[in-house]
Amino acid sequence: MNKMTVSALAAIALLLAGAVVYVFVGENGEGLPSGFVQGNGRIEAEQIEIAPTIAGRVATVMVSEGSLVSAGDILVEMDTDELAAALDRAEAEVALARQTKAEAEAVVVQRESEGRRAAQELDRATVLLAGNNISETTFEERETTHEVAEAVLGAAKARVATADARIAAAEAETRRIAAQIEDSALSAPVPGRVLYRLAEPGEVVATGGPILTLLSLENVYMEVFLPAREAGLLPIGADARIVLDALPDYAIPASVTFVSPEAQFTPKQVETIDEREQLVFRVRVRIPEELIQGRIEHVKTGLRGVAVIRLNRESAWPEALERRIPPELFE
Repeated sequence: MNKMTVSALAAIALLLAGAVVYVFVGENGEGLPSGFVQGNGRIEAEQIEIAPTIAGRVATVMVSEGSLVSAGDILVEMDTDELAAALDRAEAEVALARQTKAEAEAVVVQRESEGRRAAQELDRATVLLAGNNISETTFEERETTHEVAEAVLGAAKARVATADARIAAAEAETRRIAAQIEDSALSAPVPGRVLYRLAEPGEVVATGGPILTLLSLENVYMEVFLPAREAGLLPIGADARIVLDALPDYAIPASVTFVSPEAQFTPKQVETIDEREQLVFRVRVRIPEELIQGRIEHVKTGLRGVAVIRLNRESAWPEALERRIPPELFE
């Protein structure tokens, strides 16, 4: 790398640094007051994989990379021809099981009639046997006929119960396949922006294989890394301000939503050697959702800047950090 290139890079770095430092150095030349901490970071958002619950062929992808989507928008439609055929078969199984039950119930009615007749004949045989009007053999025949009728009736009722179970199983299979068909239309769970389009119509994807990567715009945040002496004083919910390199004259309200329970070495994107040698804690500063909603078209991840966090609620924010982004800036 020649001297001219090095000088140019240094100049760019100084310009960017100066844009951020300006926020914290006011007219009186003073820097960030006590009771505040700051860290470098970049705007990030949660990524959501849009994937089918079962393996299948992609029929239609309805969005492109960069598209803004609302919660509930259909993003991908999977081919459902095989599922539709399976549903038809399951519905036929339900109809067959119901028919089998109806036949079993008719047999029960018949067996109940036979059982009543066998019971009546046994009662008469009992009276006749008491008067010595029939033989023991005849009485035993009537008794056996009655017992057989009861057994046959029990078997017929069991077949009805079996038919009920088959109906329930067939209906459950129908609901399962119908749910799979419904799930074949993949929708956006949250408002967001399509980051990656990973599959095209006609491609076969595995269960859980991502087709789209959606950048959630409900949870936009900046992660900074603070030394233990500062991170240990941070309460969850502490007020913060985010100042972006792209908008150095304005501060975006935010709040602390996460402080890592474990220390780590500062990631490589932190440039100074001194900072890389220190153990730090990861802190997440989130921008309120209501601020994102009104400017959702302008949200871009990767924008770098500084997050300033207030440790003491009694401390007054510097005037420079109370400059909110005017709505007309995005018109």
